[in-house]
Amino acid sequence: MHHHDHGGHVSAAPDSTQGPSQRRRLAIACAITVGIVLAQAAGAWLTGSLALLTDAVHSLTDSIGLGIALIAAGLMYRAATAQRTWGFRRVEILAGLLQAALLLSVGIYAAVEGISRLSSPPTIMHVELLLFGAVGLIGNVISLAVLSGGRKANLNMRAAFLEVSADALGSLGVMVAAVVIWTTGWQQADAVAALLIAALIIPRAALLLRETARILLEFTPRGLDLERVRAHMLAQEHVQEVHDLHASTVATGLPVISAHVVVDDACFRDGCAPETLTKLKACVAEHFDLSVEHSTFQLETRSIAARETHTHA
Repeated sequence: MHHHDHGGHVSAAPDSTQGPSQRRRLAIACAITVGIVLAQAAGAWLTGSLALLTDAVHSLTDSIGLGIALIAAGLMYRAATAQRTWGFRRVEILAGLLQAALLLSVGIYAAVEGISRLSSPPTIMHVELLLFGAVGLIGNVISLAVLSGGRKANLNMRAAFLEVSADALGSLGVMVAAVVIWTTGWQQADAVAALLIAALIIPRAALLLRETARILLEFTPRGLDLERVRAHMLAQEHVQEVHDLHASTVATGLPVISAHVVVDDACFRDGCAPETLTKLKACVAEHFDLSVEHSTFQLETRSIAARETHTHA
């Protein structure tokens, strides 16, 4: 016997009223970021600045990532079907993974090139560098204001907001480097700024990569202790054993859990099975830090469980 809390064979789509708002925010931020890329690329060519070049490539990565996020924001709100029972909910996870990979590549490049320039720095045009850094910072601040209202909606929006946040810090670093070169003549400040930008990018990219990998590998959702879940299920009346217990995350805000539950044989004779199933549903939905509203439980007798050949804890 199974239980699906949504009452059908396909998953409920996320609130579609959020879709247009998210897409609009992402489209505006993407357009602004493309403008920043063009300005910073021109500035990097003119000034010879590695920090500005790194920030330009980072902005380019942001624009690609925002484009991916924009596509994902459209796909993830398409309705589920019998062939795609979760719809496109997991597209946001794939988008986050691609963004993390792009960011990591940019960070490694900036680190390698920055170290090489510390020993032989080129002459940097500091005034122009300051101006182009300011252009980038202003554009990033506008993008952050646009994205801020939806940054907690899902992993896709969170990744987009974090990308632009790091790019804003990168633009600020470019401006600081320009001021240092202008006031002290220390040309290595540009390479140091590039290394600082890399230091901002790499850990953030690694964290995002880890989070998306956890979901794609179907690890137990953070905040859910499966041993506590098992113990609580076993404490329910008529429940003898819980095995094949699995929990994973389909998309942001959508944890799922399934298990085979051995109950008293009498449950299939006296009609207590529905009541037991209801209690199990409430168990995982109400008693833990992470509420799991989508559950699938197979109720079975001990004799049926004994005939299963691929069971595990």
